[in-house]
Amino acid sequence: MNRTLTDRFILALVVAAAFVWMMPMLWVLTLSLKPNEELVRSTNGIIPWPRTLEHFATLLRVSLTPRWLLNSVVVAVGMTVSTLLLSSLAGYAFARIDFPGRRAVFLLVMAGLMVPEQAILVPLHAMFADWELHNTYFSLIAPRLAGPMGVFLMTQFFKAVPRELEEAAELDNAGRFKIFWSVMLPLSRPALTTLGIFTFLFAWNDFLWPVVTATQPEMYTLSVGLGSLQGNFAMSEGLGFLMASAVFASAPMLLLYVVFQRYIVQGIAITGGK
Repeated sequence: MNRTLTDRFILALVVAAAFVWMMPMLWVLTLSLKPNEELVRSTNGIIPWPRTLEHFATLLRVSLTPRWLLNSVVVAVGMTVSTLLLSSLAGYAFARIDFPGRRAVFLLVMAGLMVPEQAILVPLHAMFADWELHNTYFSLIAPRLAGPMGVFLMTQFFKAVPRELEEAAELDNAGRFKIFWSVMLPLSRPALTTLGIFTFLFAWNDFLWPVVTATQPEMYTLSVGLGSLQGNFAMSEGLGFLMASAVFASAPMLLLYVVFQRYIVQGIAITGGK
């Protein structure tokens, strides 16, 4: 009986904490649905009444938001697929192939974790300017592919796979690439799912490098484009427009979380365990 009461008390605390944590999001959603005339009088309350969708209609009408949404999808999908391919290949090599200098190269890759992003912005900008590749999808995706965390995660996962599985495949005359593709890669699905989800989230929310390399509005990602709207239209369209842009930018990620909630929780557990 006491345990039931304790469980209910803990559940009530968790629900209360979750509600407090969600309050800012609910408040932003409420403001995005209120007319500007109502927002001038008061911004209090979480029940949007009277409500309107005019701010969202304005967002789609006065900007390149659909193009920015397409750019974000292309960049996020391209970065995710490329990162999964490169990190899994590199992780397998570091975990299973005994090549000269393997330990030194692995430490060099891991050293990238200690280099702040801001420290390489100027060299990156100069390099892509020399190549005349700014304002392209390549410039938005390529610099983010050298991710040490993905290599580290896949290396640790491949190390945990029993060697007997590879030896059994070698007895069937399977080559190195076939072992990687047909044996190791299917076994690494949990790690690949984790890495893919977090890479997609990072690519979608990325702002610093896209705002540097994309100077033409047609090549803005959604985060950069909506950020530019806040400067251009915030004063004329009001607070409701700003909140509508925040909701529009967050909606795809919330949908992604709902669909892949189980994998995201597993991913957090895997990365925490490593």
